[in-house]
Amino acid sequence: MTVYDRWHRSRPKPEDSKCSEHKKVPTAEHGVGERWQVRWRDDTGQQRKKNFERKADADRFDAKVQSDLAAGTYVDPDAGKITLREYGDRWLSAQTFEESTRESVALRFRLHVYPELGGRELRSLRPSVIQAWTRGLQKVLAPNYVRTIFANLSAVLTAAVDDGLIVKNPCRSGSVKPPAPGRRRIRPWSRDRVEAVRAALPDRYRATVDLGAGLGLRQGEVFGLAVDDIEFLPGVIHVVRQVKIVGAKLCFAPPKGGKPRDVPLPESVSLRLAAHVAAYPPVLVTLPWKQPEGKPVTARLVFVSREHKAMNRNYFNSFVWKPALETVGVIPERLGPSRKWAESREDGFHALRHHFASVLLTDGVDIRSLAEFLGHHDPGFTLRTYTHLMPSGEQRMRKAIDRALGGAPADDLPVNASALDVP
Repeated sequence: MTVYDRWHRSRPKPEDSKCSEHKKVPTAEHGVGERWQVRWRDDTGQQRKKNFERKADADRFDAKVQSDLAAGTYVDPDAGKITLREYGDRWLSAQTFEESTRESVALRFRLHVYPELGGRELRSLRPSVIQAWTRGLQKVLAPNYVRTIFANLSAVLTAAVDDGLIVKNPCRSGSVKPPAPGRRRIRPWSRDRVEAVRAALPDRYRATVDLGAGLGLRQGEVFGLAVDDIEFLPGVIHVVRQVKIVGAKLCFAPPKGGKPRDVPLPESVSLRLAAHVAAYPPVLVTLPWKQPEGKPVTARLVFVSREHKAMNRNYFNSFVWKPALETVGVIPERLGPSRKWAESREDGFHALRHHFASVLLTDGVDIRSLAEFLGHHDPGFTLRTYTHLMPSGEQRMRKAIDRALGGAPADDLPVNASALDVP
C-alpha cells in the first residue's frame, strides 16, 4: 500500500487511546493539513510524497504514478515548477547554433514571449494559454514572424518534455493554431528601377547593385567579397564569406547555411566589377571569425567604408541605401520631427536578389540552377518563393514550338490566315 492516512496510526499500540472514527489512533498531525499521503520512489530511487484532501484523489494519483513508472513515462510532478524564462535562458545557452542566431532567438523571447509567459511555471502553460498568447501576437505582428516566434517557443517546450519537466508540449496540442503563413507575392524591381537606384548611390558603392541584381548575392556576401574570390577570366565568383553583426561587432562568417558556392560571372557584371576594383583598390581587413572572440581572419575586401573598414549593414542601409531610394522615389521622404524613414522591408537590398531571380526565370533558367546561384539548400523553397514569376505553360509552349519549327512567332502571323495555301 502506498496511500497513507496521515491522521491515524496504521499500527496502534494496545495502550493507545482511540478516536471515535472507526476507533483509530490519532497521530500528532490529526486534523492538520490534507489527510491522505501518497508515497513512492521515483525513477532515480528517491523517496517522494504528496498529500491530498480526498482519498479518491490520492488513489488516482497513486495509480498513475505506478503506471507511469512501469511504462517509463514518469514525470516528476514538481519538475514543472521552473519558470519559462529560467528554463528558456538555460535552453538557449546550451544551443550550438551560431551566435547571431542565438541573439535573434533571445531577442524574440525578450520582446514577445517573456513579457506575458516568462513568469509562468512550465506546468501552467496550458494549450489555452498558448493560444491566447498567439492570438495576441497576431494583432500586432506579421503572420510569418509570429510563426517564427511560435516555433522558437515550441522548441523550448519540446526540450522540456525531453528533460522530463512536463508531459506534453502545449504548442503541439490540436487546439493551438499558429497563423497560416503569409502569401505575399514578391514584386521584383524593373531594370529601370535597378539602374536608377544604382545611379543614385555614391560611386564607390554602385557596384554593390551589380552583385545583388547581376549575381544574386546577399548584402552580407557582397560586403564579404574579396578580390581573391573573383576569377575574371573563367568568369566565376566564389562566395565563401559574409560580414555579419554579432553582439554589435562585425565578424566574418560562412555564407548563410554554412555552404560556400560558385556563381557564374557574366561579362556585363565582370566589366563593372573590374572598373570598381580599378577605381577603388581592395583593402586588407581583419575580422574575427563567426564571433567576436573568434580567430582573426584577413581578406582583401572589394567594398569597404571611407575609413577602409568592413561595411556595417546598419550604416549602409541608413546612410547610403535609403537616401538613394528616396532620391529616385522608391520610398517617401523621411517622416516626422526625427526625420526617419518609414519601414520598407520590401525595398531593402534583398530586392536585388528578387530582380536577379525574375530575370533568370523569365529567360528559362531552371529552378534547381537558380537555387544553386542564390544559395538555397532546398529548390522547393525557391520554387515556392518565385513560382508566380515563371512564364506560363502556354508561353513556354508557343516559344518551344516556334523554335522547333523555325516559323515566325505567333504574334507575327498574317492577319488573314485563310489566305495561306494550307493543304
